[in-house]
Amino acid sequence: MQNDRPFSRRLIGMLTPSSNTVLEPYTSLLLEPMFPEVTAHFGRFRVTRIALDEGASEQFRQEPILAAAELLADARVDVLAWNGTSASWLGFDTDERLCEALHARTGIRATSAILGLNGLIEERSVKRLALVTPYTPDVGERIAANYASIGVSVVAGIHCGLSDNFSFAEISEAQIAAMCEDVAAAKPDAIAIVCTNMRGAVVGAEMERRIGIPVYDSVSTTLWGCLRALDVATDPLVRFGSMFATPRASEMALPAE
Repeated sequence: MQNDRPFSRRLIGMLTPSSNTVLEPYTSLLLEPMFPEVTAHFGRFRVTRIALDEGASEQFRQEPILAAAELLADARVDVLAWNGTSASWLGFDTDERLCEALHARTGIRATSAILGLNGLIEERSVKRLALVTPYTPDVGERIAANYASIGVSVVAGIHCGLSDNFSFAEISEAQIAAMCEDVAAAKPDAIAIVCTNMRGAVVGAEMERRIGIPVYDSVSTTLWGCLRALDVATDPLVRFGSMFATPRASEMALPAE
C-alpha cells in the first residue's frame, strides 16, 4: 500500500500488547520534537502474561497481530512496528517472519522493537551486552542464549521476576536507574532495557549520560527502527539517547571482507 498524501507527514503504525500502559505515552513524548510531521498510531491485541509456557507463547501467534495490523492499515500508515519484545526469548526469526507476514498482508513495510535493537547492536558493534528486564530469570536466560547465538555475550542481567504484563509498568524509574547502574559494573558495550511496558525511555537516556554507557530502551529502539525505515533523520531526538545521534564512521561496524 503506497500513500499519496500531498504533504510531508509521516505516519507510524504500532502494534501494542493489550495490557501495556507505557509505550503509547512514551512514544508520543519521544516524538514531540517531530510533531506534527511524524506521529504514531496504535492498535492492540491481547497480551497479559510473559512466560515460557505454551499458553503465554500462544499470545504471539500471527493471526491476531495481522488482524490488528489490517485496522492500522486503514490509517494509511507508512510503516508498521510490532512494539513488543517477544522475539528476544521466542527467537529473532519470529519477528523476521512476522514482519514478512505484515508486509504480505498490508503492503506496508514492517519492523519491531527487537529488530530495532539488533540493528543498533550491529551498527554500533556491540559485543558485550547487559540486560535489564522485568521478566522471570528463565526468560532472561533464554534472551541471553539468543544473543549468544548471534555472537553477543550477555555479561550481566537483572530481572525483576515478574510475569504479569500490566505490573511491568509499575516498576519505578528510580528502580530502573538502579538496575542500569548495577549492570554497568560489568562494563558492557551497551545496556538493553528489554520490555516495552517498562518506563525506561527517559531514565535510560539520563543513565547513559551519567554512567557513560549507551542504554537502549525497547520503546526507543522501536521508534529508532521506524524512523530508519522511513529514512527520517533521528538527530532531533538525541536528548532521548545516543542511539538517535547519527554515528560517526569510526563508530559503525566495518563491512565483512
